[in-house]
Amino acid sequence: MNITQKINDAPLVYAVESRTREAGPGDLDDGVDDPIDAEEVYDLIRNINDPEHPLTLEQLHVASRDHISVDDGASRVVIEFTPTIPHCSMVTLIGLCIRVRLLRSLPERFKVDIRVRHGTHQSEADVNKQLNDKERVAAALENTYLLEVVNQCLATAA
Repeated sequence: MNITQKINDAPLVYAVESRTREAGPGDLDDGVDDPIDAEEVYDLIRNINDPEHPLTLEQLHVASRDHISVDDGASRVVIEFTPTIPHCSMVTLIGLCIRVRLLRSLPERFKVDIRVRHGTHQSEADVNKQLNDKERVAAALENTYLLEVVNQCLATAA
């Protein structure tokens, strides 16, 4: 990434919890249809790297398990995230990274809504509109530079 001017030079960094998810009786059986829940969605997005800092969305409290709702039966996921500052210029890129991770990870049947949490960003309505506009998302992903930045944010340590 080549982001030279940081908007938030000293973000708050939070401790992350070490977590392992216990396998249920049907988890390893391909014949059992496992419902997707908020915990699973959180596990998919928590380690996305912030575009501005060498930190994850979990470490910055941008993503939180409490702000994810999943209705597996209705094939719907709603994620609300919190930018580190109210004028964060990376907010749309962060939302795009969340969307791409879920596009690549969840079954196609899911409709995903990604939103900035109410009252946490000065351009909240405009950002939410951009993040949930299929044409805008598709156009953003056709930009090779932007896609490279998204892929770098999605790269996780082995």
